[in-house]
Amino acid sequence: MLISNRPGGFRSLSRSRRGYALAAALTAAVCGAAAPAAAEMVSPTAPGEDGGVRPTVVLVHGAFADASCWNGVAERLQRRGYTVVAPANPLRGLAVDSASTAEVLRRIAGPIVLVGHAYGGAVISSAAAGNPQVRSLVYISAFMPDRGEALGPLGSRFPGSELGTALRRMPVRNADGGQGTDLYIQDSKFHDIAAADRPTASAAVMAASQRPVSTSVFEEKATAAAWRTLPSWVLVAGRDKVIAPDLERFQARRAHAHTIEVNSSHMAMVSRPETVTRLILAAAGDPSTADGPLASTGTRTLVLAVIGSAAGLTVFVGGGLVAAARGRNGFGR
Repeated sequence: MLISNRPGGFRSLSRSRRGYALAAALTAAVCGAAAPAAAEMVSPTAPGEDGGVRPTVVLVHGAFADASCWNGVAERLQRRGYTVVAPANPLRGLAVDSASTAEVLRRIAGPIVLVGHAYGGAVISSAAAGNPQVRSLVYISAFMPDRGEALGPLGSRFPGSELGTALRRMPVRNADGGQGTDLYIQDSKFHDIAAADRPTASAAVMAASQRPVSTSVFEEKATAAAWRTLPSWVLVAGRDKVIAPDLERFQARRAHAHTIEVNSSHMAMVSRPETVTRLILAAAGDPSTADGPLASTGTRTLVLAVIGSAAGLTVFVGGGLVAAARGRNGFGR
């Protein structure tokens, strides 16, 4: 794979082992066991090679998924001596989900690198606000709303997402007794929209095991944008059909984030776990990235890169979400 921090200047970056990528994809597909969650106080990790304390890495998943989608990345980080926490994202609404993640962060002693995929990006942007332990943010093909922005309008701001017409609505009764609506990806469209680069049988398993997301996720406005004050790293998935790549690029620019672009579909941490791991290590200030192109950019400096050609699974939402939430487009089987 290739990476560049200047026009025409490419350097080689370590390739992911195909066996690890395949194993990670299969693990995510069958919803295997997730990385450890923070049920109790998490202590700082062992000293790194430079003598400093390694940060705890917190991995927040997005909609229609669970924490097992991070298994390939978590395994690599743990092998390097990092403590990893991959909590369950409730997927009930931005306020509820951010509060849940913020509580996980409060149980962690020492510095934190906070990572979010897809809708998880919106969650970490709010959850990190006011927590001095969070040192950096990492967004993997993610939403990065500003304060006052809702994900529905934000997701529709740029063309490129194809998920709006692939959603189905299911009525549910909320905990307060009121009526609500959950969203799923239609089984018949899951392979084409969410996993076109995976075998049909594997996509069928993914569709059957997907988690529902409340429509309120896309209607609530963000109350904080931690990327405005914290150094941020962004991975743009150049073949993303769920969140438009142009939206991911726009968000990265306005956050003045360190940015790499991968020629993959939405779920880059499954198809490119080594690349995602290296991006997280760069955000953690790991000495192993000192000579790499991500380490020399300086905080809040834009670096645009093109990496590899493998594509991954997609599991999140982009354009058409406002209409989906209101039921105007007739989503369903």
